Amino acid sequence: MNHAQSDAHTPAPRTVLDASDISRALTRIAHEILERNRGADPVVLLGIPTRGVGLAARISARIAAVEGQSVPTGSLDVTMYRDDIGLKPPRGLEHTDIPPDGIDGKVVVLVDDVLFSGRTIRAALDAIGDIGRPRAVQLAVLVDRGHRELPIRADYVGKNLPTSLVERVTVHLTEYDGTDAVLIADKTPSTDKTAAGAKA
Repeated sequence: MNHAQSDAHTPAPRTVLDASDISRALTRIAHEILERNRGADPVVLLGIPTRGVGLAARISARIAAVEGQSVPTGSLDVTMYRDDIGLKPPRGLEHTDIPPDGIDGKVVVLVDDVLFSGRTIRAALDAIGDIGRPRAVQLAVLVDRGHRELPIRADYVGKNLPTSLVERVTVHLTEYDGTDAVLIADKTPSTDKTAAGAKA
């Protein structure tokens, strides 16, 4: 069987969140962050590259629209803190950008696109420990797909998405992919390759 015939039998990814769904989810998360922390003053947003950075910027903009003030926003690369660093193909280092006033005494809200095993967040907590001592660390994710391997839970969730281990969740954001969508598909040899925004 040739590739064309094989692809014809591969189920197409289905959209579980479209652009309007993502927008509403991020607006809700922004309001929940403000409510829980009684305003924006103590909050620092740190996006986990790649798409967590774009999501953090959007949440920051929504908070600024409500509060009339900007929220310190940066990025946190966790590559060198991962416990699977020697088990997977090497990945390039991403950018860490901590706001000028740092994170000491702040409420750091980590922002990521998909929460899966929890190992990325464990790595992020280790990375934060090398940067400063925040008052608290919270977690905001666009999608929680379950299958946790560590006792980690998100404080703010855009969409709880029950999945099986044979499925792949892919997040597309306009900043990186030209469109906003969250897709889910069965793993196949073609979709099991490392893809930007995909969390298997």
